[in-house]
Amino acid sequence: MKKIIFILALIAISTINIFGDNMKKVVFVVAPEVFRDEEYIEPKTILEKAGTEVTTASTVAGEIYGKIKIKAWSQMLVKDIKVEDFDAVFFVGGNGASVYFDDKIAHNVAKSFYDNGKIVSAICIAPVILAKAGLLNGKKATVFPSGADILKQNGADYTGKSVEVDGNIITGNGPEAAKLFGETLLQKLK
Repeated sequence: MKKIIFILALIAISTINIFGDNMKKVVFVVAPEVFRDEEYIEPKTILEKAGTEVTTASTVAGEIYGKIKIKAWSQMLVKDIKVEDFDAVFFVGGNGASVYFDDKIAHNVAKSFYDNGKIVSAICIAPVILAKAGLLNGKKATVFPSGADILKQNGADYTGKSVEVDGNIITGNGPEAAKLFGETLLQKLK
């Protein structure tokens, strides 16, 4: 019996070492309310099915509310995000994302991921956050149409595509692009 338990323990430790070290981790930065449900759920589902660990951060810890109907759970505050703990950051869109447009903490999170060669991504109106953080200057990017002028004013090469990738920056233009965006983020993580 002791031999069986010992063997099972070795298998468990081996499994942790094999999979644990390679598991990708993404932090989703989400507004406390009025975020776009599908821009949160679709990429999250795609990433988690592929074995990526997703952590949700917001300006509040606890329950947060989508525009249409979902409730999600924020596990941490944006101010507590540590770049070394994640492979990518993803700013979820929707009208609520405007709370981060001029938020220096959110800007610093985006900049620190970028400066450390990690993936910085945003969908819908959230690419405005990246533009205002100074990350889109000279970069191809897309955004929900109402944010196009802000991207251009901040030096972005606005393409209007559903999803745009320029180096380690991924932008998407709205809820219809959520699935493609999630797939693109997953591919970039590999």
